[in-house]
Amino acid sequence: MSADDKAAKQNPISGSGFGSYSVHYQFGGQVRPVRSVTLRLLLERYRDILWDDGLHKSNVTTFILELHDLLITAEFSTFTTDMLDGLIGALRRRGNSNATINRKMAALSKLLRKAYKMGDIHSLPEFRRQKEKAGRIRFLEPQEEERLFAAIRTRSELYYRLCIFLVDTGARLGEAISLRWNDAHNGRVTFWVTKSGRSRSVPLTARAAETLTFEVPGIGPFQDVDQQQFRAAWNASKTEIGLGSDEDLVPHALRHTCASRLVRGGIDIRRVQMWLGHQTLQMTMRYAHLASHDLDMCVPILERAMQKPSAEE
Repeated sequence: MSADDKAAKQNPISGSGFGSYSVHYQFGGQVRPVRSVTLRLLLERYRDILWDDGLHKSNVTTFILELHDLLITAEFSTFTTDMLDGLIGALRRRGNSNATINRKMAALSKLLRKAYKMGDIHSLPEFRRQKEKAGRIRFLEPQEEERLFAAIRTRSELYYRLCIFLVDTGARLGEAISLRWNDAHNGRVTFWVTKSGRSRSVPLTARAAETLTFEVPGIGPFQDVDQQQFRAAWNASKTEIGLGSDEDLVPHALRHTCASRLVRGGIDIRRVQMWLGHQTLQMTMRYAHLASHDLDMCVPILERAMQKPSAEE
C-alpha cells in the first residue's frame, strides 16, 4: 500500500470545504481523490467557461439551480442514471413539457461532461432526448388581443406596453427586458441579448414605437419587469376573459402572433426568419402552413385539367 493510500485510509474525510472524499480514482498510474460536489458548485466553477454572457447563460443558470434543488442528495461524486431519472420525473410533475426537459437536460449534460473531463466526477449517465411533440402554435386573433390587453392594462400600464411591444416586434420576453434606451433609434430597434447570440434589428410599428416614448427612469424601457410577476398578471388576465384553461396561451404566444400575422400577410418565409432571428429556416417553417392562401392558385389548374374538351375541339 502506498503512502497516499495509507493516508486516505486514516483520514477519509476532508475539511477543505469542497465536500468529502468519496472515492479514489486511478488516472495514469496515480491515485487521484474524487471529492463530493454539488451542481451549484460545478456551475460556479465552470459557468463562465462553458457559456458566453447573455440570455442563454442566464437561462442555464436558472435551469441548473432548479435541478440542484430537486436532487434528493445534493452532494455526489458520481451522477447515476437513477439520479437523472429522478430529475426528469420531478420536472414532469412540475408540468414541464418534453421540450423544456430537453433544454434543461442539455445544460446539465454539458456541465457534467466538463466535470467528468476535469475529474470532478468519475462516471456519467446516458442522456436520452425526450420525444417532443410538434405542438400547437397558439396565436391571438385581433379580438382576443384587444380583450386580453385591456385586462392586463387594468393591472399594469407597464405590462400593457410590454405586450404591445412583444406582439409587434416578435421579441422574446427576455430580449425586451434586456433592451436599452439607445437600442432604439430612427424607427428601428436592435436586440443584442438574444437566444442565438446574434443581434438583429427590426423596424417598429407606430404603436410599438409609442411604447418607447414613455420616460421611465433607468437604462431600459422594460428593465423593471419581473418575469414571474408579469406571468402572474398574464394568467390572471386570461382567466378574467374566459381563457384560463387555455394552456397554450402563454406570453410566448405574442411572438407566435407576430409571426403568424407576417406569414398570413404574404411575407415570404425567409424574411420572417430574419425578423424572428431564427438560426435555421426549419424553425420558421412551423408557420408556413398559415400561408395556405398561396395554394389557392392551384385549384383552377386542377379544375381545368378535368374539364371536357368542347365539341369543336
